[in-house]
This record gives sequence, structure tokens and C-alpha cells, in this order.
Amino acid sequence: MTQPPVPYELLGGEQGVRELVDRFYDYMDSLPEAREVRAMHAKSLRASREKLFLFLSGWLGGPDLYVQKFGHPMLRRRHLPFPIGVKERDQWMLCMRKALADMDIDDTLRSRLEQAFMQTANHMRNQPEQEADPRLPIAPAPKK
Repeated sequence: MTQPPVPYELLGGEQGVRELVDRFYDYMDSLPEAREVRAMHAKSLRASREKLFLFLSGWLGGPDLYVQKFGHPMLRRRHLPFPIGVKERDQWMLCMRKALADMDIDDTLRSRLEQAFMQTANHMRNQPEQEADPRLPIAPAPKK
């Protein structure tokens, strides 16, 4: 019995994953709505494009190129130096949703990938969600 195709294959293999990554970073580089997340990257996006391609190849069920080159991705740990909150997550997802919308893929696959990307993007968040409510001050514990 043959296994169903993995997302890597459904996207078109290496060529499809590269296309997705290029579209994603093209949007990040050009959309004013993504300026904060773009500012977290180097001036040239070449290295970011390559690393995302390597990572997504394995993440989507294809060759585990990132692991072969760099070891375990430790995705959250690698993103900890960057302040990532809801706004940054949403900007990242805006670029990815637009890139996915440009791809000639089945709507079911697009939806599954959007959900998986959102779950991963949520996992990268490392900033508090809301400011403390000034009406609810936290008092220090009484001294004994």
C-alpha cells in the first residue's frame, strides 16, 4: 500500500517550496503592514530565504535539509532574541497567507498549511499579551 503524498510533494517538491519561500519573503520585503517583522531580519533576505527553504523542506515531509546542515532546528530557542508578540505573528502570517494564496495548490492543503503555520507562529511568541491593568495593582507581600 502506498503512502499518501506529503505536503512537500503536493507543493511541487523543491521547486514548489522555493517558490513559497520566495513569495513569502517578497511579501515581507514589500508590504508596509509587515514592516516590524521585516525589521527583525538582515538587510539582505538571502540567508533567511535559504534557511526557511531548508527548514520547510523537512517540516513539510521532504528531505530534512536543515537538520543535515545545522542540526535540530530548536525553532523557539532560535527566535527568543527577537520580541515576537501577536502583532509580529500576524505580520508573519499575513505574508505566509499571501504566499500560499499565490500557490497553485488545493484549497484543503492551503487550509491545512495555514493552520500548521499559525500553530508554529503562535509557538514563537515570547511577549506578554496585554499591559497590566492599573486598576489591579499588585502589592508586595507583607513583611513577616
